[in-house]
Amino acid sequence: MTGPYALKPFLLAFPGPLRDRLVAAVLAGEKVATTGLLMEYEVEKEDLPEVGERSALIDSDGREVAVVEITEVHVLPLGEADLRLALGEGEGYRSVAEWRAGHESFWHGEEMREALGDPEFVVDDGTMLVVEWFKVVEVLQVEG
Repeated sequence: MTGPYALKPFLLAFPGPLRDRLVAAVLAGEKVATTGLLMEYEVEKEDLPEVGERSALIDSDGREVAVVEITEVHVLPLGEADLRLALGEGEGYRSVAEWRAGHESFWHGEEMREALGDPEFVVDDGTMLVVEWFKVVEVLQVEG
């Protein structure tokens, strides 16, 4: 990271309208959790986040817009996702079923399948997830 804090980037979705909505939800205090696939970490050869770790929230233009701190990390199968998570995602989900449908749509999308290197990738109840709970510790002034 080249910004003022030299922090690891905290990326939500892919650049574009979805990332913009998610970043706005974080900045508004609505989104306090995010869920990724364990497989993403394996493909990227990336370490799992740790409680207390701070990262720079990145918008679709590649700008650092906030510093977030990880407060909880859970690795669990998709079938164990619960309502607390669905609500914590801050995307307006009112049930686990809604949350799962939205996430499956994203995970089964072309961009994710390409990122994973598997054009046929699908999730099931046993697919392992990495759930990060976080808080904003600083909102950064964005130039431009």
